[in-house]
Amino acid sequence: ALEARMDGYRVMPIKCALQEADIVVTATGNKDIISGDDFNYIKDGCMLANAGHFNVEINEEDLLKITEEKETIKQDIECYTLKDGRHVYLLAGGRLVNLAGEHGQGHPAEIMDLSFAMQALSAKRILEEDMQPGVYKTRDEVDSEVARLKLKAMNIEIDELTTEQKDYMNSWNIGT
Repeated sequence: ALEARMDGYRVMPIKCALQEADIVVTATGNKDIISGDDFNYIKDGCMLANAGHFNVEINEEDLLKITEEKETIKQDIECYTLKDGRHVYLLAGGRLVNLAGEHGQGHPAEIMDLSFAMQALSAKRILEEDMQPGVYKTRDEVDSEVARLKLKAMNIEIDELTTEQKDYMNSWNIGT
C-alpha cells in the first residue's frame, strides 16, 4: 500500500473504493478480495474483472446471495441485478479477464518469449548444477541476460556499466 501511495495512487479500504469505482480490476493472486459484505458497498453500474488468480479473487457465490437476477448481457459479460436494484457487471465470470472467453488473447508473444527464455535458462541451471527438487530464486544474472537478449532482438542498444561502476554498485563502504 505504501508503494502504491508513493507512486501517486490513492489507497483506501476496499469498501471505500467500491463506493467510488466504476471499474474494479483485481490483480492480487489471492482469494476473496471482493467478497461477503463488500458487495453491499459496490457502486451501481460497477464493472468487475479479475486479472490476478483463477476465479477466486471475486467471490461470485457471495455476489449471488444478494442477487435478484443474473443476466448475460453479451458473451463474457454478466449483469447481476441486486435485491436493492443496483447493477453489477462481472467480466469473464470472474476468471482471468485476459485469458478467459471468446476474446481472451492471453499474454502477447512479446511477453511469452521472455517467460520461455527465463524457463529455458532456469532449466539449463537445474541440469548444470544438479539441483535437488525445491524452489529456487532466479539469479539476477539470468534476468539481466534475458533482458540483454530481448533488447538485442529489438535492435535497442544501451550502455554497458564500467568495472568501476559495477564495483561502486556492489559496495556498501564507498560514497555517501
